[in-house]
Amino acid sequence: MFGIGMPELIIILIIILIIFGAGKLPEIGSGIGKGIKNFKKATSDADKEKQKIDDVNGNES
Repeated sequence: MFGIGMPELIIILIIILIIFGAGKLPEIGSGIGKGIKNFKKATSDADKEKQKIDDVNGNES
């Protein structure tokens, strides 16, 4: 995963914990989760729209 091993991930998580504090971590996690969900939805919608255009034009992928 991007050349990052377990020790590096632990150090990054400790730094994030120090910067934001334990109280903000659920909010940060929720925000990241919503962002990923919206990104997946947007890419899925774009694929569906492209498929509709291809179907109207008679193209097959």
